[in-house]
Amino acid sequence: MRHSPRNRTVASCTLLVAALGTSATGCGSDGHPLSAKPYDAAERISFGGSIGDGKKADPDKPLEVTSDDSDDRITDVTAVDAAGRFVAGELSADGSRWHSTSPLAADARYTVRVSTEDEDGAPGRGTRTFETSRPTAKKRLNVTFGPKTGTYGVGQPVTAELSEPVREKAQRAIVERALKVDSTPTSEGAWHWVDDKELHYRPKEYWPTKATVQVRSNLPGIKIGDRLWGGTAKPLKFTIGDRVIAVTDASSHEMTVYKNDKVINTIPVTTGKPGFETRNGVKVVLGKEYFVRMRGTSIGIAEGSADSYDLPVYYATRVTWSGEYVHAAPWSVGSQGSANVSHGCTGMSTSNAEWFFDHVREGDVVKVVNSEGHTMETFGNGFGDWNLDWQKWQGGSALMATSPEGSNPAKQVRLTPQSI
Repeated sequence: MRHSPRNRTVASCTLLVAALGTSATGCGSDGHPLSAKPYDAAERISFGGSIGDGKKADPDKPLEVTSDDSDDRITDVTAVDAAGRFVAGELSADGSRWHSTSPLAADARYTVRVSTEDEDGAPGRGTRTFETSRPTAKKRLNVTFGPKTGTYGVGQPVTAELSEPVREKAQRAIVERALKVDSTPTSEGAWHWVDDKELHYRPKEYWPTKATVQVRSNLPGIKIGDRLWGGTAKPLKFTIGDRVIAVTDASSHEMTVYKNDKVINTIPVTTGKPGFETRNGVKVVLGKEYFVRMRGTSIGIAEGSADSYDLPVYYATRVTWSGEYVHAAPWSVGSQGSANVSHGCTGMSTSNAEWFFDHVREGDVVKVVNSEGHTMETFGNGFGDWNLDWQKWQGGSALMATSPEGSNPAKQVRLTPQSI
């Protein structure tokens, strides 16, 4: 939030603090108010709402800061707890009052720093510390992050599974704001609500190669709803490997495998025949199984019918939970590279399937183009997250639509007045 209620030049708090920290008389001895040492504003401001005298503050109530002197105005407020979590807030147009707009954490210790100025523009400073009480509600919203620690491909989303459903948009915003994803190198990304109990996070583009991704939650002690408070979440750290992308062209019956944007193999394949067409779009490797017994009954094919099958399959790389694999299909070698004869999987020779199995990992990208099948489901059957364009992906965030600046709203945690 930016605010400049008076039509006169005001130095920003950050610049003013820096200047005063260098020298209290750095502007000379001409008596200008901005060259003076900040006055003690502690006796000229009041703290209300959540802060009570002699007892811990109720985290259910907002934090309020008020100027008691009609000639003073508040210019900046920062409230941060011992864990480094800032409280967002709004300043009134006349600078007389500031109130928090994000919830306080329960069982936490806060430091509030207030900057003011008098009618002549002289700066003031005031600080207050307080503690909040424990929550009385019994329900805790615990979070489980995925994937597990390890190294993954550039398409691997971050998942967050919630122990309780969160349906209201305002409550979702609280949860989403507290779930932090940091990558090195930095990548622009966003959370998307899959349903009431699950979120996925992905970058705008695929993860950079060799990136380190760290995920954590600031929810502990934060009030989410009337009877729901933030609970535990184990932090997660994983790394990204090489950029491996396999593109299968169902019309030319060929898979091209790229590593760090260079072609490393071209493989003749067969994909789904009419009635069993392979899904188009981007899929993400979910796992690898050396041996799988595949039965037609698992996808609704009646046993004993013309399309029925029961086969031992080797070097099976899974891309959907419903049973789509890239795998060895020695029975269809004569059709690989020339026709589509499978029941939806991508088949290749045993030697090629072994090579593919050895050169991909979870999180690598498998993309199918020019198939007559429908597009891979976004959620529920694996990771089809990349089949949503960036704008639609952001539309699934509880923060993006409410952010005044439309970007990175989770970082809008402190208020700083604008210099004019």
